[in-house]
Order: sequence, then structure tokens, then C-alpha cells
Amino acid sequence: MKITFLGTGTSQGIPVINCDHPVCLSKDKKDKRLRVSILVEWDNYAYVVDCGPDFRYQMLRADVRKINGIFITHEHADHIAGLDDIRPFCFQMGAVPIYAQQEVLENLAYRFEYIFNDKNKYPGAPRVISKYLKNEPFTLSNIRISPVEVMHGNLKIYGYRFKNVAYLTDVKTIEADEKLKLQNLDVLIINAIRYEPHHSHLNIEEALELVEELKPKKTYFTHISHQLGFHAEVEKKLPKNVHLAYDELVLEID
Repeated sequence: MKITFLGTGTSQGIPVINCDHPVCLSKDKKDKRLRVSILVEWDNYAYVVDCGPDFRYQMLRADVRKINGIFITHEHADHIAGLDDIRPFCFQMGAVPIYAQQEVLENLAYRFEYIFNDKNKYPGAPRVISKYLKNEPFTLSNIRISPVEVMHGNLKIYGYRFKNVAYLTDVKTIEADEKLKLQNLDVLIINAIRYEPHHSHLNIEEALELVEELKPKKTYFTHISHQLGFHAEVEKKLPKNVHLAYDELVLEID
């Protein structure tokens, strides 16, 4: 399995528009962060998790030639605003499956009515297939995938476990029964927005506490704010086997 970090930033990305914070002015490539997303590949399959406003550039930058579907964690704009840009994949491969919980797919159908409504459909509009997910494991393209229900403040969202890799973004809390799904991980990818507390995201202290509890073999922090600091400086402070992800980082996992 291969994981490509398409974006590792928060909803504003880094640099933030009209921001003079030192991280936003950094020349280090690892301090430039698009909106959060990953590409997951195994065998001859390729799936994207989330489809934010940087989707088009992310596909070009990573030279992605096909996708078999898109997993959506939740309906906030930084995770869905690029949905119109799936059109080239639709022209090439047909309708793109969108995997999400029912409430999210209903929200998408409202916000992107011209995509999800088949009546009087504009010929150039993206074509999608809604794949409603329940909070239970399933098999897709030869591997086992488990949704993981977490809380993003007061909003119930999904993370996803692909075999022994879990991707959780925008997490604030996780119930004990959902943590059971996160045992024996080779890789945990989870948000760590900044040092200061946040009302709907784990800060770095909370994220490290969760890592200590779950004990994955390796952890990569994502959904990173410029307020966390320079990549090179933060990376030095992290425990062994815990790393700060960055855009275009590629993980090869057996």
C-alpha cells in the first residue's frame, strides 16, 4: 500500500492569505501546505480521501491518472469544495463513486445539486455514484476498510482504516468503542493543529496522548496550522516514531 499526502494544512492552507506570520513567509517547501487530503493506492486501485478546494492542483502535482473513488470524512468546505474538478476522471472512467455516511451524501446532494441530480443533467457536469456507508467494516477492491466514528467538536464524522493504516482528520474526541478499531496499527495519521487548545481539533498535546494510548508503530500528524510552527523545528521535538507529515510525502507500507 502507498499513501501520498496530497495536502496537510488546515482549512486556510499555508501560507494563509494576507498573513505575515513567520511560517507563512517560510521558504521551506515543507511549510507550504494545501488543504488536507491523501491518496491511498494498492494493487491497481487508487482512492482519494476528501476532495477540497486544492483538488485540481493536488491531482496535477501528484500526477494522478485515475481514481476508483473518493472517501469523504465530512461536509466542511475544505474537504469537499473541489468536487467539480473530478470531471476529467468522469470523462475518462465514468461516474466516480463517493463513499460517505448518509448525512454527508445528503449534504453534498444539496450543495452540488447539479452533480447529484440526474434530471436535466448538464452534459459536462461530473457524474457520481453515491455509496452510503454505515459504521461497519466492508471489503472494497480486495481489502478490508473500517469507518471510524469520531467527533469534530459536535459534528460526527468518519475517519477510515485501510487494512492497518488509519486516517483520522478533524478529530477532537473518540469514544472508547471506536478506539478499539484503532488497535495494532502500522500507521496512524491524525490531526494536530497547534500547541494551544482548539474547540474542535486535537492540539499537539492531545494528539500525543492519543498516540501513547493507541500505540501505533508509526504516527504522522496532519491538518497542521501555521501556528504550530516551522516543520523542521516541530519535527525535532516529537517522540521516536512520531512525525510531522508534509505535502508530497509518500509512505510505502507492506
